[in-house]
Order: sequence, then structure tokens, then C-alpha cells
Amino acid sequence: MKVKLLTTISFFTYQLSISQTEKLVHGKVISNNNPLNKVEVINKTAKTSTRTNDLGEFSILVRAKDSLLFFSKDYFFKRLKLTQEEIDQNNILVNMIIKPEELDEVVVTAIKFDKIKIFQHDIDTIKFTKDISSLQKYTGVYNGTITNGMDFTRIGTGLLNLFKNDKEELKKKTSQTDFKKLIAASIPSDFFTRDLKLKPEEKELFIEFCDADPRSKTILEHNNVLTTMDFLYAKNEMFKKLKAETKN
Repeated sequence: MKVKLLTTISFFTYQLSISQTEKLVHGKVISNNNPLNKVEVINKTAKTSTRTNDLGEFSILVRAKDSLLFFSKDYFFKRLKLTQEEIDQNNILVNMIIKPEELDEVVVTAIKFDKIKIFQHDIDTIKFTKDISSLQKYTGVYNGTITNGMDFTRIGTGLLNLFKNDKEELKKKTSQTDFKKLIAASIPSDFFTRDLKLKPEEKELFIEFCDADPRSKTILEHNNVLTTMDFLYAKNEMFKKLKAETKN
């Protein structure tokens, strides 16, 4: 009996030691079935990294439950928490999603027009037309024109102020949504449901919750994906606690 017990304990100890030992795993990174080269593969748990080759292949030392992050400039990052089964299979396949292209800035350039030449004949014609329109004063017959004309200077100034106010309001709104733009541009949409375990309908509320934190401004200044992820994970814990307290 003692021999069997010792054998069983030794077996489980051996299995545990194997699971805790680092193993070199191989994998491939693709997008739309095309291999991606120079993708940063980071073992966030072990603080090690490597890059994919021209065939999209990589090798890296891992343990079970290690978090692998995959980064490429034009693609949404990918996070993979390794299981022992995936390590034993030793054939990790990662599919990355390309980011939507951003519109280039519209550049407005000044265009110079030739000066308009006005001759005396044109001046006389304009004066004659004005005299005819003023006949309404004496005849009382309305000919469809506006006698005194419009104050285009006043209207122009009003429109200028209106556009100025709209521009300032737009600038104000833009500064308030920069964090949301950063999240939309760098974080894949399934990260919130898959990794943070949020419900789809909670995503927008959670981003608003993060945006309200003053530390989100620091995230904007540094614009680092790893820092952004850590921030989102930390805020997610707070968000869940707040949600639990609200229910109670």
C-alpha cells in the first residue's frame, strides 16, 4: 500500500515538475491566410520576446498559463493565454486582424486668382440699374428687388462667429473623445468580451468609465499598447466591483 502511494505521489510530482518547466513552442502568425513577418511576440508573463520570420513563424519559451502578446503596427494586437494542451500540441496558429485605414488629412491651399478689371462702362451700367430699382420710392410699384439691399458685412461677421463657436465646440468634443479614438484604433473589439469578460452591451459604458479616469490622459500621452492593456485590466476590476456593489 505504501509503495503504491509513493508511486502515485512520485507520478504527480513528476507531472507537476513537467508542467512548471519552460518549453520551446513553435507557432505561426497569419492574416487572411497570409504569413506576417516582423510581428513582435511577447511573453508578458516571463518578460521575453521574439519576432516572426518571413514565413510568419516564431519560437518562444513558455509555461502553461503564460500570456503571449502579438504586435504589428498595422494590425490589432492579439493576446493568447496558453493552456498545457496548446503547449503539448506545439503548433500555435495566430490570426491577426488588420486595422481600418485612416483618412489622410485634407490640406487646404491658398489659390490666387487674377485681379478683376472694372471699366467705366461697367460702372455706368451698375449705376443705371440702381437708379431703376430706386423708382419704387416714387411710383409705389414693387419690382421684386430689395431697395436698401442686405448688410452682407454684418451677416458675414455673424456667420464667422458662428463657425468660430462651432469650431471651438468641435475642438472641445474632440479632446473628450481622444481616449475613445485610441481604444478604437489599438484595441480589438473582442478583447472586451473575450479577455475582460464583459457583456457586449457593457463595452461602451466601460470605455466611458475608463475615459472619466484622469489617468486616461496619461495613456494618451504615452500611447503604449502594453500600458493601455494594464490600465484596462485594472479598470475592469474596479468596474466589476462597482457593478457588484450596485446590485447589492
